[in-house]
Amino acid sequence: MKRTIALVTGGYTGESEVSLKSAEFVYQQLDKSAYDIYTIVITVDSWFHVADNGVKYVVNRDDFSLPIDGRVVRFDAAFIMLHGSPGEDGRLQGYFDMVGLPYTSCDALTSALTMNKAYTKAVLAGIPDLYLANSVQLFDSQRAEAAELVRQALSLPYFVKPNAGGSSIGMTKVKTADELPAAIEKAFSAENTGKQVIVEEFVEGREFSVGVYRRAAGLFVLPATEVITTREFFDFEAKYMPGQTEEITPAALTTEQRNRVELLVKAIYTRLNCKGMVRVDFFLERHTDNFYFIEINTVPGQTAQSFIPQQVRAAGMTETAFYGELIESALT
Repeated sequence: MKRTIALVTGGYTGESEVSLKSAEFVYQQLDKSAYDIYTIVITVDSWFHVADNGVKYVVNRDDFSLPIDGRVVRFDAAFIMLHGSPGEDGRLQGYFDMVGLPYTSCDALTSALTMNKAYTKAVLAGIPDLYLANSVQLFDSQRAEAAELVRQALSLPYFVKPNAGGSSIGMTKVKTADELPAAIEKAFSAENTGKQVIVEEFVEGREFSVGVYRRAAGLFVLPATEVITTREFFDFEAKYMPGQTEEITPAALTTEQRNRVELLVKAIYTRLNCKGMVRVDFFLERHTDNFYFIEINTVPGQTAQSFIPQQVRAAGMTETAFYGELIESALT
């Protein structure tokens, strides 16, 4: 019997446009013979589905059902493809828990925790062979003295970014002390990111992104992607403007490096109690060969060019089979 799936997208942040593109790709790849799929768009003002005839139908938020022309569509599971808030910060997961609807992503607690970069690093501290850049977490109440707090604790250059944002929105690489106040203000001002900022010391090295998910047989780490950009760092434009980056999948890692990063990814997934697919980003420091944790993405991008689909194909799978595994795992 076909399952009815809500493909949830949209969002409250600047990543909403990316979410819509990711959902469109996932919709194209999902097996229509196994699933009836309804795309549900979530915005600040409305939760809705647009039918093929262009008519908009509003979701009943009491139970996340969808009234359509005298009938009510009830979902077996939600495929969360909403980057940023409320799909990646635990809000949507908490709501689905309350209405009893299974979903494909990490649970509410893990999603909320991992959306906070500083708290995530605190939980991951102590994993063998995992390195964490020196950093300072700044709260809105510290805004006036923020630059001085950073200068006292860290050495230039810095990465300044919203503590609860994605897609490198609001992020700046700071090379001189004079650039710091404006960078901090930019990060504090990023939309719907909680008015917290994290500042980290720069790590010089190669950048990698590694996907992982739980299969019936256990955790499966996808082939790593190396990111080489012509820009100062892998910012929003580098991620989404054509020609700004070179992405190599599978990455050119030695057998020892590949084995080491796979162990790290599994340890991170387990320590954070992740579910579904996640993507973990690292720097491989040039002079030490140490892997430095950058961040974890619990709702990673899903376009044909995104890292996870690249890695799925490099692993010899199809996106259709991969997304089907995620849904079936959520349903069990």
